[in-house]
Amino acid sequence: MKDLEELLEEAHRRYGHRCAGQILGIRMSLAGLRELGVDPQESRERLVTFVEIDRCATDAIELVTGCRLGRRTLKFRDYGIMAATFVDLEEHRAVRVLTRDDARESALAYFPDAPDPTTAQRQAYRTMPEAQLFTIEPVSVELGPWDLPGPTRRKVVCAACGQVVRDGKEVRVEGRPLCRPCAGGAYFQRLP
Repeated sequence: MKDLEELLEEAHRRYGHRCAGQILGIRMSLAGLRELGVDPQESRERLVTFVEIDRCATDAIELVTGCRLGRRTLKFRDYGIMAATFVDLEEHRAVRVLTRDDARESALAYFPDAPDPTTAQRQAYRTMPEAQLFTIEPVSVELGPWDLPGPTRRKVVCAACGQVVRDGKEVRVEGRPLCRPCAGGAYFQRLP
């Protein structure tokens, strides 16, 4: 597996900038993968990762793990928490890596002479002990058949609009299958 510096350079090339979130995401991934004993370069089909925030850390986690939304191996839960859960499908084990709330303040103590807090964080997050950055805990994650990577397992047609809904994501209302938008769960509003 690549080391931190190689991954940081790769993230910079891919995303065009350097930030503290990328460093945290890379280190979170390295910690989670180490805890599980999984090298994503050896077996991409073995790993599913849940991310809990839509920030640069998630891009870095995707980079390190190789998990992607399109492959159904990256799962997004919009909790607004800088955390990720790494699931080993072969061993049926999972570990959640959560950024500690006090990491930002700790980072400032590592580089008090940095020109600004952002620079201090970027420098410190590269070198701070993992225990000061993260809480790492074993967890249990139940993945149903609709959540697993692989081809579409079922298609259902929405009884209201005719849209195809895949992999058990439909909503049943009075026995009728509906897509989430027709069931009242849309993030958008249709215009006339």
